[in-house]
Amino acid sequence: MNDADVSKQIQQMVRFIRQEAEEKANEISISAEEEFNIEKLQLVEAEKKKIRQEYERKEKQVEIRKKIEYSMQLNASRIKVLQAQDDLVISMKEAAAKELLTVSHHHIFNITHHDHVYKHLLKDLIVQSLLRLKEPAVLLRCRKEDHHLVESVLESAKENYAAKEGVHPPNIVVDTNVYLPPPPSHHNAHGLHCSGGVVLASIDGKIVCENTLDARLDVAFRKKLPEIRKRLYGQTAA
Repeated sequence: MNDADVSKQIQQMVRFIRQEAEEKANEISISAEEEFNIEKLQLVEAEKKKIRQEYERKEKQVEIRKKIEYSMQLNASRIKVLQAQDDLVISMKEAAAKELLTVSHHHIFNITHHDHVYKHLLKDLIVQSLLRLKEPAVLLRCRKEDHHLVESVLESAKENYAAKEGVHPPNIVVDTNVYLPPPPSHHNAHGLHCSGGVVLASIDGKIVCENTLDARLDVAFRKKLPEIRKRLYGQTAA
């Protein structure tokens, strides 16, 4: 083999090696680009997922805030309605208290008919209190302005109670040292007051029967409150 043949064979080997190298390099380049594209796609998808999750989180927060705000507004509206209802009920009770005051107030001005009505009411309240206490001796307290009316019905009340219970008439001591508060007036609108009636207690003070007109109104109002609310608002009181 001469030098020309050797040179030609070497050139062929070089071309073959170069071609293989170029093909390998091309394969590596394509593979690297594919891997790059796959990794890039994965990164893009990961970022998209993070963005979606963040958006969903913020969207939920917005929805929660909306629900909280709506709930607060609804509760505030309910409170306003309940307050308005309570104000109306309280005003009704105050109106009833003013009407009740007229029952015991007229006798102070010597109006005979009302004087008789209130005297009869005082007697009934005393008898009722005696029936509740069932004590042989009791202490009675009344308003100072009612003292003479109480004294005038005391014997009749004791006899009435004794007849109902079949016992001896009880001993009733009218407390002249401590009276019930006076009726409300413009000068004492927010102080202690009593619209009338009596308070009876056992001599030792352990058993007390408060039978004032104010106490009776409170009891009647509490008992009738569900019915009052139902009539006014079409609902029963909780």
